[in-house]
Amino acid sequence: MSQPEIAAKAPCPVDVEPGKDYWWCACGRSKSQPFCDGSHKGTEFTPKKYTAEESKKVFFCACKETKNPPFCDGTHKSL
Repeated sequence: MSQPEIAAKAPCPVDVEPGKDYWWCACGRSKSQPFCDGSHKGTEFTPKKYTAEESKKVFFCACKETKNPPFCDGTHKSL
């Protein structure tokens, strides 16, 4: 299995809206981080869907090494 590209070594804070779907980039290639732009095509990676349940700030992982996708778990601190 190949490794995703590290898009950034810090989380991406996003204000999410209830009921809205967000497609998190898992490959690290997307130019619209932390969200998918289709750059994973031809790879083994697929985006992860997240549906917000309430209005709040969410910290999406940008290093792509989180153990809790699509959310940052602090793994970027050890990269």
